[in-house]
Amino acid sequence: MQQIYTHSYFRKRELYNLSKLNSLINHPRYNEISKRIKIINFYDRYGEEATKEAYVVSRSTIYLWKKRIKESGGDLKSLASISRAPKRKRTKVRNMEIEEYIITYREKHPRAGKATIKAELDEYCENKGLKKISESTIGRIISELKDRGLIMDSVKVRYNGRTGKIRIVKTKRIEKERRKGYKPEKGGDLIQIDSMVIFKEGIRRYIISAIDVRTRIGFSVSYDRLNSENTKGFMIKLKEVMPFKISRVQSDNGSEFNKYFDEYLKKEGIIHYYNYPRHPQSNGIVERFQRTIKEQFVYNNIEDIEEVNSFNSKLMEYLVWYNTKKIHRSLNNKAPLRYYLDEVINNQKKSNMLWTPTPS
Repeated sequence: MQQIYTHSYFRKRELYNLSKLNSLINHPRYNEISKRIKIINFYDRYGEEATKEAYVVSRSTIYLWKKRIKESGGDLKSLASISRAPKRKRTKVRNMEIEEYIITYREKHPRAGKATIKAELDEYCENKGLKKISESTIGRIISELKDRGLIMDSVKVRYNGRTGKIRIVKTKRIEKERRKGYKPEKGGDLIQIDSMVIFKEGIRRYIISAIDVRTRIGFSVSYDRLNSENTKGFMIKLKEVMPFKISRVQSDNGSEFNKYFDEYLKKEGIIHYYNYPRHPQSNGIVERFQRTIKEQFVYNNIEDIEEVNSFNSKLMEYLVWYNTKKIHRSLNNKAPLRYYLDEVINNQKKSNMLWTPTPS
């Protein structure tokens, strides 16, 4: 029987392993690899009993890891877990008659749910001698048919006043780009935008707010209406105010962030991320910014809410203070603009908010 003595081999290469680990910083299993290297080095220094007590890892497991590294010629990537997924996966086998039935049913009854379809599909399967399928399977089939464009996701009803006829207009689902874990590295990489409504004695006003995720530089404007034209105008002002180029914007799925607003972003080459439906946490930074504005400014100036220009003038004064004076713990106890100038680019053009005219 061949015996492999790996203890001294890896003790000599401990520093080599740690230095080589830096080259795997972008590896998807970097944390797992670095932890296993740490356990191996701990084992070589303190022995089996201490390792088992500290990490609950047996000697045979550690020797297996060492063997992997040796056989791969010192490649630390060999420490990553091997996928246990089967090489041959089961494929979905479905009766085409059932798919055709679901497509035809949805064309006749737009937006009918899986529970509604199942009741009549079961009867159809009995008559045809087909095997019945579950409600969840029907739901998966509907989702796949949507992705393949065989089922329309929604319909609109149009009424022709001249002829008195009603017609159904089928529309395909619009694929919206999601953030999917993207993390900004510098100012302007990602701006979160949201709106809130303020009520006072029958008067309704809307405040659109934006904040840079990386530097926390914020901007807000009040409007008497909330639509895509106003959000487009807000975006134009935002580009003038921010001290950096805006490359990505994130918003919810409200209608005010479609049409003119989205068209303007495409024209300017700005990527538009949408939040997942019913998930305001995706826009958590701007949500918190709006809460701060409401508590620190709106409630103290609610009497001026009717006069939009006057209200916005005072709002600009507050934003100058917020961006140049108000410290943030997340920014090393610095104001957003000071943090940007100190941490990002010292000689960058300063924000136009510093010169925003305010009433005397």
